[in-house]
Amino acid sequence: MSGSVMRDLFGVDRPVIAMAHFPPLPGTPLHDDKGGMDGLLDAVARDVAVLEQAGFDAVLFCNEGDRPYAFDAGPEIAAAMSWIIARAAPRTIPFGVDHLYDSRTALAVGRATGAAFVRGVFSGAYESDMGVWSPDLPGLLRYRRMIGGGALRLFMNVTPEFASTLGRRSVGMLARSAVVNGLADAVLIAGPLAGAEVDLAPLEEAQAALAGAAPVLVTTGVTLDTLPRYLPRFDGVIVGTSLKVEGDTWNPVDPDRACRFMDRARALRG
Repeated sequence: MSGSVMRDLFGVDRPVIAMAHFPPLPGTPLHDDKGGMDGLLDAVARDVAVLEQAGFDAVLFCNEGDRPYAFDAGPEIAAAMSWIIARAAPRTIPFGVDHLYDSRTALAVGRATGAAFVRGVFSGAYESDMGVWSPDLPGLLRYRRMIGGGALRLFMNVTPEFASTLGRRSVGMLARSAVVNGLADAVLIAGPLAGAEVDLAPLEEAQAALAGAAPVLVTTGVTLDTLPRYLPRFDGVIVGTSLKVEGDTWNPVDPDRACRFMDRARALRG
C-alpha cells in the first residue's frame, strides 16, 4: 500500500521532495518590508524553477522564514502564501503546502492553490521552543472536510522539529495512531532541528509498526552523504537545507547542489 500511495501522487516509488522555503512573510519578525511581496515572489519562484529543472519529484512550499513559528497564523499569512504559490507553482510536478505550525492554514492554502498534499503536525502534545502545543486533530480533519479538501493527502509528522513529545508513547505507537485516528496518508519522521539527521531507530520503528499500511518518509537531515542510508530503505525523502548555497537553510537553492542530489537519487533508485 505504501508504494501505491507514492506512485499515485508522484509517479515514482521513493519520491524525492524538495523544499521551497518562503522568506519571512508579512507581519512576521524578520519580514523585509522594503522587498515586500514582489521580493518574496521572486525568491520563491527562482527556487522552484531550479528545483523543477533539476528533476525533483515534487516541491513542498513552507514558511521556513517565519521563525519563531506561530500555532495560530493570521489571514495575512494564508493570503500571502496563496498569492505566491498561485504564481510560482511548478508546472510539471505536484506540490504540497506546509505551515509551521498552523496546519489549518496549510489546509486552507493547499485547497485554494490546488496542492496535492499537506505536511503538518496534526496530532499529539508537545513542549516546544514556542511553548506547550497541542494540535486539534478532530478540528483539523473536520475543517478539511468543511472546505472540500478531501483530495488533499495528509503527510503527518509525528516527531516535529524544535519540540519533544509529552507522554511515553513510542514512535511506533504514534505512527500507528496517526494512520488509524489521524487518517494519515504518510508518516514523517524528523530530527530535532531543521537539517538535523534522523536516527535510523525511530524510522525503522515506525516502519515496523505500520507494516506497509502507510509510507514512512525522512524529513530532515537528508544530504548527499545520508541519502544512500535513507532512500533505499524508506518510502521517500524530503530535502531542503542541503540543497542551499553553502548548505545554509536561509540561502537560495544552489543549482549545482540540486542537480548532483537528483543524480545521486536516480542512481540509488536504479
